Amino acid sequence: MAALRPGYRRELADGTAVFFEARRNQCPWCGSARLGGRLRTTDLLQHKPGVFTLDRCHDCGHLFQNPRLNERGLAFYYRDFYDGLGGDRLDGVFAGRTASYRARAASVRPHLTGPAEWLDVGTGHGHFCASAAEVLPQVVFDGLDRSDGAELARRAGRVRHGHRGTFTALAARRPGTYDVVSMFHYLEHATDPQEELEAARAALRPGGLLVIDVPDPECRFARLLGRWWLPWLQPQHLHLAPVGNLRRRLEGTGFTVLAQEHARAHDAVDLVAAAWLALDALAPREDLPWLPEPPGAVRRAARGAVLLAGVPLLLAAALLDRAVAGPLAERLGLTNAYRLIARREAEKPPAAGGRRQGVLFTRESRLPARTWHQVHDS
Repeated sequence: MAALRPGYRRELADGTAVFFEARRNQCPWCGSARLGGRLRTTDLLQHKPGVFTLDRCHDCGHLFQNPRLNERGLAFYYRDFYDGLGGDRLDGVFAGRTASYRARAASVRPHLTGPAEWLDVGTGHGHFCASAAEVLPQVVFDGLDRSDGAELARRAGRVRHGHRGTFTALAARRPGTYDVVSMFHYLEHATDPQEELEAARAALRPGGLLVIDVPDPECRFARLLGRWWLPWLQPQHLHLAPVGNLRRRLEGTGFTVLAQEHARAHDAVDLVAAAWLALDALAPREDLPWLPEPPGAVRRAARGAVLLAGVPLLLAAALLDRAVAGPLAERLGLTNAYRLIARREAEKPPAAGGRRQGVLFTRESRLPARTWHQVHDS
């Protein structure tokens, strides 16, 4: 901590305003100027300094960080989260999500017709690929990540090839290479989601599958829990698209949506995560290099006392998540994520004139039930 603190002090010497682009006056999804503030919060996970705002478009419902982090800001807020100080902790969390990863693979299995080559975008350390290979033995997995996680995944035998860099660059180098591209909790981190969808179309063979999991901003927990709803994940989540918006955008990019799933994409952690975030905000944090100084004995004791007192709350929240919110999540509109499985068509539809096409960008009700770094392992 002592070795890292001077570097963080230098980066913060000019304040946090240098980490942001100029504020947008139009929705990046549909171009509307009818914007309103949806959420104002701080970094509830790392507790790095800064205030972050999510705006909502009143025309299409898209939510986006405004002002958005620039490249310098993204580098600052991602540092020591998925790697560095946070690397070992999160790697352990990801490694323990085998059942979730197997369920993801199982949801795609009905749409596969035989052996396939699969690119997992934002693969992290490749834990999904290792679990999915047990469910889909005829599939060969490659991984892509902007960190060194993909190479670590290759060395661990979790992927055939571990590509480091951006998806757009890889798709340009290797067009028409894959039968499946997955983006599990990746697209919300992208600075330009449309570019990522275009890259997916380029990387896929005709008839190939694109699988996307993203947080659902229409989840009722998002309203009920406010800033304590974990999937807001500020400042890392830059875009949160309602399901109707993403379906239409996929169809306009040359895909046909084959399946829309909510319950199978849901992770029943909303209440326990909100309780933990609230307790963590009340209790002074342990030593972190972006804090002005290490915590003293009083701060450490206060943190221990708050967390100990919060144990009953955490247990009750976890029980409600699993026993009530989980089984009834879709019926009550509490699912915190959705999954779309889409097929790349041979021909791309002609581009529609203008950015907004009347009803094309209105809200769409749900169908009946049926960029950075190591992002989707979460």
